[in-house]
Formats: sequence, structure tokens, C-alpha cells
Amino acid sequence: MENKKPGSGDKGVHKGGSFRPDKNRPRHFHPPRPPFRRKESVVHGTQESLKMEKPAKAEAEVKLAPKPTGWIGTDESGKGDYFGPLVVAGVYLEDNLLPQLRQLNVRDSKKISDSVIKDLDFRLRSICRYSVVVIGPEKYNLLYSRMKNLNRILAWGHARVIENILLQVDAARALSDQFGDEMYIKNALMKLGKKIRLEQRPGAESDLAVAAASILARAEFLNRMDALSRECGIILPKGASPQAEEVARKLVEKLGKENLEKYVKMHFRNTAKVLSLPPQKEEPATQS
Repeated sequence: MENKKPGSGDKGVHKGGSFRPDKNRPRHFHPPRPPFRRKESVVHGTQESLKMEKPAKAEAEVKLAPKPTGWIGTDESGKGDYFGPLVVAGVYLEDNLLPQLRQLNVRDSKKISDSVIKDLDFRLRSICRYSVVVIGPEKYNLLYSRMKNLNRILAWGHARVIENILLQVDAARALSDQFGDEMYIKNALMKLGKKIRLEQRPGAESDLAVAAASILARAEFLNRMDALSRECGIILPKGASPQAEEVARKLVEKLGKENLEKYVKMHFRNTAKVLSLPPQKEEPATQS
């Protein structure tokens, strides 16, 4: 066997027969090949497309906010009643709720009995967004002493329920029954209400939102009248008839005239009759 000198062609092969790199031999490096990547498919609406589509935030900035489709109806109860509060209610209504209100036979509260009113009040409160503002007799008398005008008090109440509902939901317009100068409500509206389109017309209760508001207002008036009757121990009548004057005289006899303002609207003509005339004595029943 031929002996090979050190440094011959077998350089780099050690005794075990395996290859050992020569430290002195120059090395040649190739840049690493980039890993193979499969193109991602774009399928709109699925997770695979999230990296390829624009961020959701950017899309939301482009979309316009939907225009409000609902409207507000307002109405009041108690303005013609000597005893009790003045109540103003507002209801926000959208087209999708109309079938439910028609099924409940919602209509002007003046055409509904008191017992049915209370049941409808409960149902409407569970369906609609609403606001009810109660101006009790004492507060009413204070406002009247300052404003000297019932229509201004009404406008203040209507404006408050509109503002309260606008804090909950956006609305395109508001509708109410017309009373006095139409500027009363417009002037009473604040920042949110100034942006809404306000409509006033006679017989607005034909609109379901206004009709629903009339029911809420009437039901609240009846509940407050019951509470005032329990408080004074006398059943207080509705309206401003001579019967109301008789009950007011009994109230003055029992509690004193200084407490009358807690139960009645003092600017009504009934007050002058109650305070200026002595209580009428009941005549004995005639024997037949």
C-alpha cells in the first residue's frame, strides 16, 4: 500500500474515516433561502380575510350614522282639574312598535275609562321609551305665581319630557297638541331640543305616539289624585265643577285655608268662591 505524505489529497480525513473541515480552508456561505409562504386567500366576512382587509375602526369611521326614524309624542293631563297635579308625558315611537299599539287599541285617553287607562299605562311603559313630568299643586302654584300663564307652564312641561327622552335616544321630530302660541314650547327647549323638528297641531291625539303619551299622563294624574285623597282623608273629585268647590270647602274646614294650595290650583275661579263663601249646610232630608 502506498504511503501518502502528510498534506496530500487525504487532508481533512482523520483516522476514523469521517470528514473533518480544515480550519484554514476558506468557507463560502450562501444567504438563507426565504421560507415558502402560501398566499392567503381573501374571503370577505371570515377570519382568513382579517389581515388583508382594512381595520374595522377605519371602516366604522367611513360609515355614516343611521338617521333616526322614530318620533316623540307629548300630551298632558290635569290642566282643567281644580284638584291635583298637572302631568305631562312623552312617548318615543318607531314604526316597528305601531302594530303592538294598534293591537292594544291605543287612542286618546279621553275616550278610555279610568280602569282601562291604568292597565294600558302598565303595558305601554313596558314597550316604549317615555318620560313623565309631574307638577304637583304646590309646585304648580309657585310656577303660576312667577309665569302668570298656564300655557307657559304647559310649554315648560312639554319641553322637559322632550329633553328627557332625547337623553335616552335620538329622534327626528316631536309632535304635540297645539295650545297657545307655538313658540312657547320652542322657547322652552334647551340644547338637545333645539335640534329637533317640533310640530304642533290641533287633534294631535290621532297620532299614536301622542295618544300613548295622553294615556301615561292620565294614568299618572289618577294615581296622584288617589295619593292626595289618602293624604287628606277626603276623596278629591276630578274637574272643576261645583262639586269640587264643595269638597274644597270641606278641606278648608278640616285642614285650614293655608293648606288648600297643597291640593288645588289656586288661580282657578273656584278658589275665590271657596274662600269667600261660608260652607253650605246640608239640608235635612224630607220625609215622604
